[in-house]
Amino acid sequence: MAEYDVLVIGSGSGMTIASNAVASKLKTAVIEHGPMGGTCLNRGCIPSKMLLYPADIIAMIKEAEKLGIDITINSIDFKKIMNRMRHLVTEDSQQQGKAVEVTDKIVWYKGTGEFISDYTMQIGDHRILAEKIFIVSGARPGVPPIKGIKEVNYLTSETLLELKEPPQDIIVIGGGYIAAEYGHFFASIGTKVTIVQRNPELIPKEEPEISELLKEEMEKRMNIFTNHAVVEVEEKNNIKTVIAKNRETEELKEFSAQSLLLATGRVPNSDLVKPEKTGVELDKRGYVKVNEYLETNKKNIWALGDAIGKQMFKHVANYEAEVAWHNAIHEHKVALDYTAVPHAVFSHPQIASVGFTEAKAKEQGYKIWVGKEYYENTGKGAAMGNPKGFVKVIVEQETGKILGGHIIGPFAPILIQEIINAMSKDNNFMNIIRSMHIHPAMPEVVQRAFSNLKET
Repeated sequence: MAEYDVLVIGSGSGMTIASNAVASKLKTAVIEHGPMGGTCLNRGCIPSKMLLYPADIIAMIKEAEKLGIDITINSIDFKKIMNRMRHLVTEDSQQQGKAVEVTDKIVWYKGTGEFISDYTMQIGDHRILAEKIFIVSGARPGVPPIKGIKEVNYLTSETLLELKEPPQDIIVIGGGYIAAEYGHFFASIGTKVTIVQRNPELIPKEEPEISELLKEEMEKRMNIFTNHAVVEVEEKNNIKTVIAKNRETEELKEFSAQSLLLATGRVPNSDLVKPEKTGVELDKRGYVKVNEYLETNKKNIWALGDAIGKQMFKHVANYEAEVAWHNAIHEHKVALDYTAVPHAVFSHPQIASVGFTEAKAKEQGYKIWVGKEYYENTGKGAAMGNPKGFVKVIVEQETGKILGGHIIGPFAPILIQEIINAMSKDNNFMNIIRSMHIHPAMPEVVQRAFSNLKET
């Protein structure tokens, strides 16, 4: 049996911990069953954005006519777009893997590790014991229990990255981030897209006005059916048929297409890793339970990232990795602070949010002001052809503290950063109002939203 000071399960944000352990001259093991780099690099953030950027360019070209520009897209080379994505992902992953293999004091076990007893894992023929363990085992696309789903060839956010030819038409089951982003991608390259969403709203976790505008804009390029629960799927002659029930009228509706994409959420990999065999508690969904210090109920075992199912974003996992490492080596513990966790949806139009929604702020008991400004009311917005979009901000009346910011429109993930930075510093909305903003430039829409605060 091999013994280590530190064991890291997962090579995504877990590599932050592994690097710190090696820098501290601790004997370290990393278990990774797939390519080095984890979900973000290989199956998530990076490959998806490599596909979505060309989709953004295509959408901009098609919308250029309103600015007086007549452009014709002669062709879209799907294979080139996909190969460019795969080349970058493979190259980065291989470079990371080579770096690990030549680094002293770290061993990469290539396989799926499974706990077999306290602090002990089995990986193939190898059995290893570690003093400190970090579970960063991630999650994978979930497959809902739909009648007939096991007999149908479907795509997920991972397997679609292997496509060699663009589908003529595709049905997307789900209405969250993945559905919105890949709906945008496929519609841009000429695929006929149909989104079937169980919830009444598209992207239901966003502000209601944002969900409404996103659906309105996306429906210009695809068919979207919200409040429809899929009850059955089947496949005949390579054609997939989806049967969905209108949750309001109970009317059944059929959709058929060449391809089917499941975008119905993710499930943890705990069923593979089996942390319960070392005494670690899981919640009812299978995610690892942790406290505010990322400690599990088992001494010297921490967990973070998608494995704990809290804020499932790469930037959050990177932050959690630093918190977990600090708490593992210092007596003074640092608690998690999710107050200013941002996220973005790279749909068309784009979305970015940070902090509380209006409803959540009220639910928490805050007395608030809400401010809103539209892109079309700014000089830069007019120059861009008055794109649909707005900024909505939530401020606590008593303190002037920014509680939340929400943006839909061009460059939303960039514009949100000013609000994030303000929330992360001394957090008073007057700093944004008083700071000088370039005119005419898009950040003015953020400043104006804070200038339009009203009690709700």
